[in-house]
Amino acid sequence: MKKSLLIGLLLIAANGFAQTDTIQKKMDSVQVKIDKLEDTKDSLKAADTVRYWKKGGLVGLNFSQASFTNWAAGGVNSVSLTALTDLFANYKRGKNSWENTLVMAYGLIQSDHAAPRKNEDKIELTSTYGRFADKHWSYTVMLNAKTQFDNSYNYPDDSTVVSHFLAPAYGLFSLGMEYKTTDKSFSFLVSPLTGKFTIVNDQRLADAGAFGVDPATYDTSGAVITHGAMIRYELGGFIKMMYKKEIMKNVLLATKVELFSNYLDRPQNIDVNWELQLDMKINRFLVASISTQMIYDHDIPVPVERTINNVVVPGVGPRLQFKEVLGIGIAYKF
Repeated sequence: MKKSLLIGLLLIAANGFAQTDTIQKKMDSVQVKIDKLEDTKDSLKAADTVRYWKKGGLVGLNFSQASFTNWAAGGVNSVSLTALTDLFANYKRGKNSWENTLVMAYGLIQSDHAAPRKNEDKIELTSTYGRFADKHWSYTVMLNAKTQFDNSYNYPDDSTVVSHFLAPAYGLFSLGMEYKTTDKSFSFLVSPLTGKFTIVNDQRLADAGAFGVDPATYDTSGAVITHGAMIRYELGGFIKMMYKKEIMKNVLLATKVELFSNYLDRPQNIDVNWELQLDMKINRFLVASISTQMIYDHDIPVPVERTINNVVVPGVGPRLQFKEVLGIGIAYKF
């Protein structure tokens, strides 16, 4: 009897342990499934975030060269090299969009035995937030900043520095609306409320009133009474138009026009910046390109020579500025 009771108790205990082990295994299995669901959820979140962002860009190196030997018509041997980086990171989710671009370029040219000189120098950052309004229109907030990498000199007369990093630097903050076509090849931004500021982070240039800042004031002996302002603020209206499209196979046209009017000072004098880029793809890596830029800003004095009574008189004044670069090089798009 006692033996049977003991065996029964052992069987009951064994069965209890077996059930406990089974329950534990089931709990472990449930936990594994929960962990897998959490991992899947995290993966979906990560994939979702990636889906909303679109990133990419282009890096390139352009080269041009000219050589003359016993050339009766004359000419100057020259070689130039220009590096370009164009990056973008755009976010789109529902009615909200956030577009960011960074363009950097730097180039040097050497002619005969002269020292190398710059033929390109640019840093430009643009960030635009948009909120869908209706059909092709969006409410927008845009921030734009421009400056350069290196010193620029007053060639060919001397080596006086006329500009450098943050002297000048231009900033633009605008509130307005933007129109975009369905294929996004054309956009038109209009901002009736735009703040513009110019930084001249060089007291010598600021004292001279370079790039439109207020110049220094002097007494009759030529001593400085007050130094020139290193920053200038403007409030006005702004318009920006952009067009970018492959106009034929392997030929990409991109152009941008910016117009600004300062409400506070001579609003009839419109600041103009027009850029055009034409890229012709030769193969996967080789590309030929031509770029132009035209600037007019009444507040930026440009060296001007005038002839008065057959005498050349140097001076400064507002003038149309124009730049053109033609080259062939390598480019990698990602």
